[in-house]
Amino acid sequence: MGVRKDLKQARRRTDLADRAEVETVRDEHGVVREARTPALAAPAVRGSTADIPYTNAAEAPDAVVLRRKEAGRWRPVTAAVFAREVTATAKGLIAAGLEPGGRVALMSRTRYEWAVLDFATWAAGGQTVPVYATSSAEQIEWIVRDSGARLLIAESTENADTARRAVAGLDAPPAVSVIDDGAVLELAERGHGVSDQEITERRAALGPDSVATLCYTSGTTGRPKGCVLTHGNLHAEAANTVELMHPVFKAITGQTASTLLFLPLAHILGRSIQIACMRARIEFGHCPSIKPDELRPELRSFRPTFLVGVPYLFERIHDTGRATAEKIGRGASFDRADRVGVGFAEAYLDKFLGRGPGPSLGRYAAWALYEVLVYRRIRKEVGGRLRYAISGGSPLDKRLNLFFYGAGIVIYEGYGLTETTAAATIVPPLGPRPGTVGVPVPGTAVRIADDGEVLVKGGIVFTSYWNNKEATDAVLTGEWLATGDLGSLDGDGYLTITGRKKDILVTSGGKNVSPAVLEDRLRGRPLVGQCLVVGDNRPYVAAVITLEPEATAHWLAVRKRPEDTPLSELCRDPDLLADIQKAVDYTNQAVSRAESIRRFVVVEGEFTEENGLLTPSMKIKRGAAAEAFAGEIEGLYG
Repeated sequence: MGVRKDLKQARRRTDLADRAEVETVRDEHGVVREARTPALAAPAVRGSTADIPYTNAAEAPDAVVLRRKEAGRWRPVTAAVFAREVTATAKGLIAAGLEPGGRVALMSRTRYEWAVLDFATWAAGGQTVPVYATSSAEQIEWIVRDSGARLLIAESTENADTARRAVAGLDAPPAVSVIDDGAVLELAERGHGVSDQEITERRAALGPDSVATLCYTSGTTGRPKGCVLTHGNLHAEAANTVELMHPVFKAITGQTASTLLFLPLAHILGRSIQIACMRARIEFGHCPSIKPDELRPELRSFRPTFLVGVPYLFERIHDTGRATAEKIGRGASFDRADRVGVGFAEAYLDKFLGRGPGPSLGRYAAWALYEVLVYRRIRKEVGGRLRYAISGGSPLDKRLNLFFYGAGIVIYEGYGLTETTAAATIVPPLGPRPGTVGVPVPGTAVRIADDGEVLVKGGIVFTSYWNNKEATDAVLTGEWLATGDLGSLDGDGYLTITGRKKDILVTSGGKNVSPAVLEDRLRGRPLVGQCLVVGDNRPYVAAVITLEPEATAHWLAVRKRPEDTPLSELCRDPDLLADIQKAVDYTNQAVSRAESIRRFVVVEGEFTEENGLLTPSMKIKRGAAAEAFAGEIEGLYG
């Protein structure tokens, strides 16, 4: 098992193991209230993110920094070629009227042109304003009006039509161009009259304190707020995470690191990973979809060595593995492999962390059997070379994390916000701790306030919300950012997130319940698509549950039931409800009886971006979901 060998080798490399020592501060009761990790990368004192492609081109012009999908094949793009494309596009943006400090709205899914346009905007001295490709006209109008963007580049004709309708009423609507219609090539043509010297001067005028991007929050409640992130923020995030993770992965595995980006680049996590990869010259490619059926073939063809995803991805990979096993009559075998993998991982990690003797000979034998039958098939689904993954966005079920560890893929969880330029904490590569979101990113400190709120300080913390001093003052106190999340620190400085302050439910019996703990655990079970845990001012906790379409189709096929069985019928089916009850029972094991889900209802439909119940980063819009299913929720308490 490659992962076990990696950890053993790592332990012998003290130069790697001792690179980021976490310091903790305890209160008078001995409880850890603060953890901080010294920076591994010096703060930027000059230059900007715009310089990265040019530094790469000067130092390693022939190095492959990206792979671009063309005609079904991944074509290498060298540092020199990428820098030339960035320059040509930057000249075109200047010719199109982009002034130093001006803003360009970029409305697109994750694709190669996103990277070119992002770096080109910076090279031209501008600021990028990401817009999700799924945004409504109302959202687009607000972001463009609030940011003052004067150029808008959309991915498709459909996106462009929506954008044009959205901004038509503005006093100065931005010019709109379309990537699919050749916007990048048109910019290159348009910029022929702009000199190289102009680009050099505009880049030279940027520094760490210059604004790089206005990155708007997902807007789970209320109107999205524009987070002002500087080039110094982007440097602090990218440089320190690269220094923490990349030397270990490279030295221990011997692999040339590569990844496929599929998270929306309008979201700060995907964007920060792109910048980090470009900085470290880690090969990466782009995939425009996170949908499992569309993503899996791209993973198999690109064959990444690590991934950055959200829990939904890992839940679906696991569910697909089980569904495949059931189709060939080996569902029970997969379930045993699941139990064996989790047990083996727990025992091995206990030994690695000095808490136990490690797996018995019997566990090793069982693991070896299922390595042949199951685990290597799981790895094949994601390209066959994957050794590491980083999960963020919401907590990953601990048991699922352990299963992947047993299958030879270590998943490192992280935690962060748009306001922290993505990760504020991450599980270090030589200190796996499933169930936590890790320790502070180097150069960052985390503090737990008296009410349990997580506070963050460091170079990654944003400067303000754009045009919103009131909201800024509400979350920034001195150097500390109030995240709105609740958590705790263990004796080694590892953070565990327990919920969101504004989402805490208080039952009529006075019990405080964090819905996130239940929702994240329940969502990882077979058949469950999305779920909304309710119970505020109610006598007990309950849940609204949707069915996952692919898993439901498989459930019907295994039972030889018609594939066109109406969803309305399935939602009342006793056998299906019994399986959902098993998922609820599993979920309730994580909490006390007073916090457990007493009743649930399975509803037709899904929580999606399109119906306004999910954000693009897969977070539930709780208010909208509660309103959409108000009748069903009332029925749970009838």
